[in-house]
Amino acid sequence: MKKDDAVLSEKQAADQMAAVGVIGNVFLAVFKFIAGTLGHSAAMLSDAVHTLSDVLATGIAYIGVSISRKEADHEHPYGHERFECVASILLSVILFATGIGIGCNCIHTIADKSYQEQAVPSMLAAAAAVVSIAVKECMFWYTMYYANQLKSGAFKADAWHHRSDALSSIGALFGIIGARHGFPILDQIASIIICMIILFVAIGIFKDAIEKMLDTSCDENFENELKDFVIHFSESIGQAIGIDLIKTRKFGEKIYAEMEINIDGNLLLKEAHDIAENLHDAIERKYPDIKHVMIHVNPAGYHYDLPPLPHEKRKIQ
Repeated sequence: MKKDDAVLSEKQAADQMAAVGVIGNVFLAVFKFIAGTLGHSAAMLSDAVHTLSDVLATGIAYIGVSISRKEADHEHPYGHERFECVASILLSVILFATGIGIGCNCIHTIADKSYQEQAVPSMLAAAAAVVSIAVKECMFWYTMYYANQLKSGAFKADAWHHRSDALSSIGALFGIIGARHGFPILDQIASIIICMIILFVAIGIFKDAIEKMLDTSCDENFENELKDFVIHFSESIGQAIGIDLIKTRKFGEKIYAEMEINIDGNLLLKEAHDIAENLHDAIERKYPDIKHVMIHVNPAGYHYDLPPLPHEKRKIQ
């Protein structure tokens, strides 16, 4: 697949996810509001407001992904991938605020026992909750599938926002069933559990985005895999290549790598350059997530006798 075709495919996937998120959430919000009003369910009305907030979350994810896919320019020579991290952070904050809002509302309702005064909801509200759970769970899997294809942290966060809404609807369903059987407090208890799940997911998304903003290195398994690839490459060309140094850093959803290799010092400069260039191309073909790898070549077995640095001269004297 050509690069332009890949970019077009990513744009189409992002457009589709955004369209599904906005249209699906608007439909569900209106549906829940009508069902909550006619079915006398305060929980369903609150759930309708929660669903409407997901439209904002999808919009943030779409904007973040769209900007992050822009080509590098003069002001941003390393690209725009970190904009997606910014979108993920914003989404995690929205998700966290949603969880806190649900939890505080439940605690307040339990404390003043106002749940005992709520009207008994009808089966229409229960049916609306079941429809919401099914639709939002489908939206979660749909968005997560394409988010994994694009390796998009922002859309993964948006997918979890869909699931948080499904969990919220489960709490509403418990409350409706509990209220119809004389136990309205079940709604609040279920919602508090859901609140804790939402907060846990939000913290995980926030932590992942921050790590990608701080040039965190890749895990040891990935770096070892990269070393093994270099060894296999050297065997395939019949030229011994030693590894002096490997450094990696996450840049948004992409990876930058720096590598120092050592090869036969008797090779011509052009021969050494060609080996490094071919290794560079092979690594970037093998690992699409690596946006760029910088390779420095050292002559094998050669030790430089360099003069001390200026700040070291004082120590010698």
